[in-house]
This record gives sequence, structure tokens and C-alpha cells, in this order.
Amino acid sequence: MQRYFVNKEAVSDGVVTITGEDVKHISKVMRMEPGDQIICNDNDGFSARCELDELSKEKVTAKVLEQLNENHELPVNVHIAYGLSKGDKVEAVVQKGTELGASCFYPFAAQRSVVKWDDKKEPKKLERLEKIAKEAAEQSHRDYMPVVKGHHTFKEIIETGKQFAHKLLVYEETAKEGKHPVLFRALQEVKPGEALFVIIGPEGGISPREAEEAEKNGFLSVSLGPRIVRSETAPLYILSAISYHFEISR
Repeated sequence: MQRYFVNKEAVSDGVVTITGEDVKHISKVMRMEPGDQIICNDNDGFSARCELDELSKEKVTAKVLEQLNENHELPVNVHIAYGLSKGDKVEAVVQKGTELGASCFYPFAAQRSVVKWDDKKEPKKLERLEKIAKEAAEQSHRDYMPVVKGHHTFKEIIETGKQFAHKLLVYEETAKEGKHPVLFRALQEVKPGEALFVIIGPEGGISPREAEEAEKNGFLSVSLGPRIVRSETAPLYILSAISYHFEISR
């Protein structure tokens, strides 16, 4: 059943009012009609099975049939700081990372980032990433849409990480040193309901200077196994490992 995220204000007296681009998606893309059912979620804990009532060019109204008690979220809140990379890699990380359960994304300018975000273009880039996150959250039946933060410097990422009890740095040199069990041991320290902050570099990875700064501030350097993966693969690897550790292997 198709899922749509709506504003809290859209739910009133057992009726959900859908506006914006979702109206076109419901009527033109999905070709739905009155009587068809969807799931509506307000991104704040409300989730309900609804029946379409009226469709127009401006809005769609749906009657709430039953509230749902669902839980499709990872047991831990995973925050991904990802170094700005070329092409559509940031978009791919947000899309696939959302499907795999990430709670928040922090694009940042790393020392080895080739791409730089222009301040004037940043609002449009963030709007694009937020749209991607919304669509991926709906497709994967997430209960909450992840947050996409404005881009940061590496120093700001380190400062943000200080708020977290559990924080990891994916570092290529750790893989070369063969310290593969470190990630497994680190995940054993995290309890369900806690948060985990992970830094992943761009093409070329994290520089030695950045790694030293992160480790000074309590980040644990981890390997993703004996193979060196691309920057856009690393967030998906670590989210999959977290899902396996907390959801599949128990």
C-alpha cells in the first residue's frame, strides 16, 4: 500500500488533506480513485490506513479508517556525516541510506572533497535531498523521514560528534592494518534506543590529519573489512551491518 508523509496540520477530525506534488502522484502516477486506500504518516508518530474520498487538481482528501501501530525504524539512531563527492553520489547516499534506516545526514566539505557547495545554490541542493529522502522513506515504509542538515566543515562535524556517546570514523588505513573486528566490538557497546554518529569521507577518503583530529575527539576508527569500498558504498555497508547486528542476528 502506497505511503505518503503529510504535515501534522493536514490531519483533522478523522480526515487527511494532501496537497502539493503528492496530489499529482496519487491521481496521475498511481491513477488512484475514490475508495482506494493509502497509508498516511505525519512524521511524528501518527500513521493510519486511509480511504481516498475526493480528488481534485489542488488537493486529495482521505478518511482515516484505522490508526496503525508500526515500527519500521532501526533500533538505533544512525547519523551519517558524508564527505561531499562528485556527481550524484550524495543523492545516492541519501536515497539508499534512507531505505536502510539512517536518521540524519550531514554533508560536509572534507579535505579531499573535490566538490564544493556554493552558498547560493545550497538551499536548492538541500531541497532536492529532502525530496529524495521523503520519497525513499515512503517507498521503504519508514515511520519517520530522516533529516538532511546543511553542509558543514569538518571542524563543525567534529563539534557535532561531541554530542554523541558513540561515534565512529570509517578510515581506510584501519582496513589496511587488518583491524576488522573493531566495528563488531563497537556495535556491541551500543544499546537499542541510543544514537550512533558515523563519519565517512569522499573519494580519496579521510586524510591522516582529519583522522588524527577525529580520534583526538573520541571517534573510534573502524574498518569495513579487507576490501576497500567506494565512498558511496561505505554508508550503505555500515547501515547494513548495523541492521544485521541489531535486527537480523538477534
